[in-house]
Amino acid sequence: MAITVNLDLMLVKRKMTLTELSGRIGISITNLSLLKTGKVRGIRFATLDAICRELECQPGDLLARSDEDERNGAGRERT
Repeated sequence: MAITVNLDLMLVKRKMTLTELSGRIGISITNLSLLKTGKVRGIRFATLDAICRELECQPGDLLARSDEDERNGAGRERT
């Protein structure tokens, strides 16, 4: 199972830069950049809430589940 982060799409839709979002919610540009590129393993609900509040969106607008790994056999248990 793979979760994709659509932060870049939401930023474009809201005509906002990563730097501007960082300043508004008090989270470093580095951490937001890692989130945007999908290089994180988790996100705190408080962080997700702050991003959603500022971008006026829902968590489902930022996160999506992809079945790609399961189609490739990576999501199956091996016996």
